[in-house]
Amino acid sequence: GATAGVVFGEGDLLSAKMTVDEEGGESQDGGGAGGALGRALGDLVFPPVCMGCGQLCEGSALQHVCRRCDALMMRVGPPHCTTCGHPFFGVVEGERMCPHCEGLHPAFNEGRVLTLYRGAGLALVQELKYHRGQHVLADVTTVAAGHRYFRDFLRDAVLVPVPLHPRKKRERGYNQAELLAASFAAVAGPTTRVEVLLGRVEDTDSQTMLDRKTRREQIKNAFALAPGAALTPGQRYLLVDDVFTTGSTLNACARVLRRGWGDEN
Repeated sequence: GATAGVVFGEGDLLSAKMTVDEEGGESQDGGGAGGALGRALGDLVFPPVCMGCGQLCEGSALQHVCRRCDALMMRVGPPHCTTCGHPFFGVVEGERMCPHCEGLHPAFNEGRVLTLYRGAGLALVQELKYHRGQHVLADVTTVAAGHRYFRDFLRDAVLVPVPLHPRKKRERGYNQAELLAASFAAVAGPTTRVEVLLGRVEDTDSQTMLDRKTRREQIKNAFALAPGAALTPGQRYLLVDDVFTTGSTLNACARVLRRGWGDEN
């Protein structure tokens, strides 16, 4: 089976996919006709404002991003780095070195980016990650559904969310990578599913301000196969995380998966 890093944002800033809540239920918006009616009434009293610029979201296909900021959210396609998924700008001829995954030596095969970690894309991820903003998952799902290149990459794959340590998951209430993965599986179709195959066994410090070498050292033994996890030879597995910075986290997870099916390389 092949592993791949699926990224939701810019190479040095944002990384993979979002998932559903811990119990696989609906987001905090509520569901069904009652939830939709409540949201509609709420929008009449408190019109939604854009998380990117603060303007009203009137006429936008997204609930929390205005049309202008939506248009500025780059849906990444070719040409891009096949390792981390970061886009290449300008004329691309022959081999091109990507500064975002320099020195990475990836244990996964290839990566994809949904959109760059800037502007409204950054705001959506930070709302989900730091402010319990599960309501933004609707917009992430809409963006993914409209990005055929990204959506096609997800098909026929098992999406494996990068795990949080149990302590951090208890504090946050959910793993945002699981929520992203579920959203992506929903738009990819019935041949794509989410499986929680990894666990985090070391409670490492935040890596936000660390350099590449320190990140690699801190994270290299932080993950293990989840109890009862079973890997299928020949199955395509896609790792999902929220932010791709140096690739150290995806690499560490990919190595655990490879060892799980007997590939030590």
